[in-house]
Amino acid sequence: MIKWSDAEVMFMGLKRLYARVYGYVQGVGFRYFVRLHAKRLGIKGYAKNMPDGTVEVVAEGYEESLNKLLEELKRGPALAEVEKVEYKFEEYKGEFNDFETY
Repeated sequence: MIKWSDAEVMFMGLKRLYARVYGYVQGVGFRYFVRLHAKRLGIKGYAKNMPDGTVEVVAEGYEESLNKLLEELKRGPALAEVEKVEYKFEEYKGEFNDFETY
């Protein structure tokens, strides 16, 4: 795995998105939906069902791509009912090789 310097990361616009999705988002294909869009956008990270019924998404990639993924998180798949998405952008860490679901 390539490790970029802080200056290279800033220049390239690489970021990390941490999001928590609330609503009817488990058992409706939400994580698969996220993975599909993440892979299409060249994003690495994961989507994980949480014990409280939410889905946690940690994703890394270009800021523009992460913003597109964020819009998909707010929409969700057809059977989901997204009530809200809490999110924040963080410093890119480069710790993922693919996009996984848990």
